[in-house]
Amino acid sequence: MGETTGGETTGKKRNVPIRFLIPVALLGLGVLTWWLLRPQQSLNVLKLSGRVEADETDIGAKTGGRIKRIAVHEGDAVKTGQLVAEIADEEVPEQFRAAAAQVSAARQEEQQARLDIEVAQSRIQEAQANLQQSRGDTQGRVNQAQSNVSAARGKLAESQAQVAQAQAQIVQANAQTQQAKAQWRQAIATLKRAQLSRNRFASLLAKGAVTQDQFDQTQTNLDTAQAAVDNAQAAIRTAEAGVATAESTRVARDAAVSAAQDQIAANQGGLTQTQSTALNPTIRTSQLDALTQQKQQAYAKLAAVQAKVKNALATQTQIQKRLDSFQIKSPVDGIVQSRPLEPGAVVATGKTLLTIINPQSVYLRGFIPEGDIGKIYVGMGAKVFLDSNAKEPLSAKVMSVDPKASFTPENIYFKNDRVRQVFGVKLSITQTNQLFAKPGMPADAEIVLKK
Repeated sequence: MGETTGGETTGKKRNVPIRFLIPVALLGLGVLTWWLLRPQQSLNVLKLSGRVEADETDIGAKTGGRIKRIAVHEGDAVKTGQLVAEIADEEVPEQFRAAAAQVSAARQEEQQARLDIEVAQSRIQEAQANLQQSRGDTQGRVNQAQSNVSAARGKLAESQAQVAQAQAQIVQANAQTQQAKAQWRQAIATLKRAQLSRNRFASLLAKGAVTQDQFDQTQTNLDTAQAAVDNAQAAIRTAEAGVATAESTRVARDAAVSAAQDQIAANQGGLTQTQSTALNPTIRTSQLDALTQQKQQAYAKLAAVQAKVKNALATQTQIQKRLDSFQIKSPVDGIVQSRPLEPGAVVATGKTLLTIINPQSVYLRGFIPEGDIGKIYVGMGAKVFLDSNAKEPLSAKVMSVDPKASFTPENIYFKNDRVRQVFGVKLSITQTNQLFAKPGMPADAEIVLKK
């Protein structure tokens, strides 16, 4: 019995390993099958994933103001030099008109200064002739007559200058008349609105929809508007009277010019009959010195007025540049990516109005392990696969490789993967007319390695 028991025990020890060997064999067969059938990565390509990006250009305001218009929307294509936005500032156009008026006034002063020089020169010539005549000879008497002619010509030049000044006054008076008429038209428009408002409030008052105070306010507004119209009409009459006065002055100056011309003719006719009297040379010399000094002062005034003209022109140019800066144009070709502001918003200098990207210069930004960095270089060919069209890859090439390694990006959530170092890579994408790749798209890529 003991042997039988011992024999049964010995048999059991031999059967146990057989039952365990079968599952082990099946497991090994499965592992071998997986190993043989697992996806194989080609040794000639390096795969990576990333996101399509593009360089952005922010278009900002060159000067502060209120946005008048934005001519493009998100997704619109723009060209270099295309007007994309306008900024308005009511004070700047007024400043420009004031600067233009200053330039005009300064140039009139410059013209008057030149005329003063001509008059001074004419009087100097007259004084020189008188000085020579004072030396008491026949030739001196003749020169005296000639100096009278020169004096008459000086008066003629002065009268002509006065005519020019009167004409300038006419232009100014006409401008004031036009301005007064414009103010009158504006006052008429305001009066009409006030009348409509008063009539409407009168109807509402009769219905009890508004209070007496509210109606009285509209009546006050109407009276104020009527007073403004009356004042504007009075200003028109005043301005027109100024035009008439300026015209009268010009007619009088024209008469003075005619008289000066007649005087020149009379002096020339009596030149041979003129008899000179003995004059004091010392007095004549003093007069000549005084006139010479006046001429120098006229030249100094001309130089000062010319400087004034230059400053006025510089101010006008500066304001014009500011007006030009209100017209915002695109510095590049591209597509509007973002438009953070709308017309009516008040912006400061440098505030971004639009962001533009160039869809033809998009690239894929991805990362490769540091162990593969020696396999790639700038210019290598690549293919980019978009999720929207994975069967038709886009041509690409390596455009840059980061000079320093970095840790795996933060969107890797396993610690063992995060501590691995990688290199950032940019792949420039060759776009087609359909512009498949757009910033923000996820994509995969294969870099073709050397065989």
